[in-house]
Amino acid sequence: MTHEVIHIVEAYRKAREIGQQSVLATVVDLDGSSYRRPGVRMLLLENGAAFGAVSGGCVEKEVHRQAREVFETGIPRMMTYDGRFRLGCEGTLYILLEPFEPGDSFLDAFQERIANRLPLELTTTYRREDGAREGLMTQLITPGGNHPAGKGKKAHGNLEFRQVLPPRLRLELFGGEHDTVQLSGLAAQAGWEVCVTVAADESKNRDYFPGASDFRSVIPEQWEAPEMDRQTAVVLMTHSYTKDLKYLLRLSGARPGYLGILGPASRRERLLSDLLDRMPEPDDEFFGQIHGPAGIDIGAETPQEIALSILAEILAVARQKDAIPLRDKEGRIHS
Repeated sequence: MTHEVIHIVEAYRKAREIGQQSVLATVVDLDGSSYRRPGVRMLLLENGAAFGAVSGGCVEKEVHRQAREVFETGIPRMMTYDGRFRLGCEGTLYILLEPFEPGDSFLDAFQERIANRLPLELTTTYRREDGAREGLMTQLITPGGNHPAGKGKKAHGNLEFRQVLPPRLRLELFGGEHDTVQLSGLAAQAGWEVCVTVAADESKNRDYFPGASDFRSVIPEQWEAPEMDRQTAVVLMTHSYTKDLKYLLRLSGARPGYLGILGPASRRERLLSDLLDRMPEPDDEFFGQIHGPAGIDIGAETPQEIALSILAEILAVARQKDAIPLRDKEGRIHS
């Protein structure tokens, strides 16, 4: 969800530049089941434009309708949407519609946490009854203080929805072939932050990789591994055994959440054997995080399908899930 919040704040900045008022819709509570869980958000502009979604598309028309009153009055409003009778989703959504007018304090603190890959803590006060009510609002919580997303004042006696969002997933790709292009584009569509590194002898630039936010062209021996958190995934896909080995050596001190190697198991074993010969001290933790061949077995053949397989495995590792068909899972889809 982190990338969705980033998208909403970016959309608000642009709307503010052209003088468009904004309303933020937040799913704050849920009875039963729904397409999305509490914490999902949507930004509406007075000209009818919208960014994000609070469901699979079925609730949005009603959100737009009830948001008109918030645009007119400037007063937050609670709405409920009972999907049991309209959609068969077996759930009732509780949605807060509030004027979204974050000041510079909110925007600066938000940007600082995104740039430094720090968690976002958001709280939203709400009621479980329909109707307009002052004092319902969203705040960004930081060690330096609370930053309201609107101009109202928080009222006592309301319920509070608290959400802590981790840094958005970052994907470090090594290689400049066609499969890297596909993986970069697909990850960017999913909202991930993508960085592509190619060897300096390759005639590639950033424009070759759609969706990449960072690009490096450097010989492997001079590449310095950046600080990597558990929300970072690395995939080696240079199609060069020598380059993969050199990058692995440079990565040996890093601890990303996922490290994948393209190619068959025999190539992986050879890489790890040669890597052991070049490391002064074996590091079990480093070797334990390596996934090779990268991806889950979905019968992938094409570069696009292989990219989907790899992204699926990264997401499963990041969310600490076993990749199984949902029909074989007991209980609820979301815990």
